[in-house]
Amino acid sequence: MKHLRTVAWAGITVAALTATTACGADTARKTADAVGHAGSVMAALTRASDKASGLGSAEVETTTVLTAAGGRPVAMNGTYSWGDGAAMDVEMDTANAKMSTLQDDPTMQVKMVDGAYFYEIDPQPSGPLKGKHWMRIDVSAVMGEAGADSIADNADPTAGLRYIGASKNVKEVGEESVRGKKAVHYRGSIGAAQVNSSSKFSAAEKKAALKSLAAGGGRLTYDVWVDGDDLPVRMKQQGGGMDVTMDFLKFGAAKPITAPPASDTGDLTDKVKKQRGQSLGQ
Repeated sequence: MKHLRTVAWAGITVAALTATTACGADTARKTADAVGHAGSVMAALTRASDKASGLGSAEVETTTVLTAAGGRPVAMNGTYSWGDGAAMDVEMDTANAKMSTLQDDPTMQVKMVDGAYFYEIDPQPSGPLKGKHWMRIDVSAVMGEAGADSIADNADPTAGLRYIGASKNVKEVGEESVRGKKAVHYRGSIGAAQVNSSSKFSAAEKKAALKSLAAGGGRLTYDVWVDGDDLPVRMKQQGGGMDVTMDFLKFGAAKPITAPPASDTGDLTDKVKKQRGQSLGQ
């Protein structure tokens, strides 16, 4: 299909990658246990993670740059929900996501719900998207089966608060103002040596972490800003081929996220799965 071929792979995957910037909570706890942080810094991050995770949803503003592909910053603003299954409903910058061949508007709505991504598009003249306003792609087609399972089981984007504990060098940078709120800034980083030396990672987890580190120059850096209510105001990840900044505007009370009507949706799962396999040399 001509229209899909003209869309950069980054345009299909940027929403998926942003949704998985944070490590799953279970793995995060294991890595934190492995390095044995028990001081005030880790206590503060744990309080923030526990409180935010329990709220189940958040309104966010996110900027993602796929540095490995030399991409432009892609803004995604909307709702993430993890209290009752993984879901999101955001507005994405059309041009910088390289999706303008499918959507004329400056922003396009992107949903993740019921195990699939839904992209709001202009009706196409032919093919599976003919006359449709939505493009559907299974999460597994974009992220692989393991990635889809990870999203389903660990959808909480705040879990990265604990993950930075694996760095062994988490420090308190100081108090700063973020979006008009006083917040304490924490920073940590992790490299291949720390992954390899950890006895808490499974072989599969080590392989995935090392692959991500290799793509990003060998190191991931995490910055977290926590306000006086023990809630994250901003989280930032650098490495793994992308830079992601996520601002949390409001926690809790998100409206239910539902899939678009099936009658107005074209499914491109098989085509994207094939495209992903080719990009991975499969």
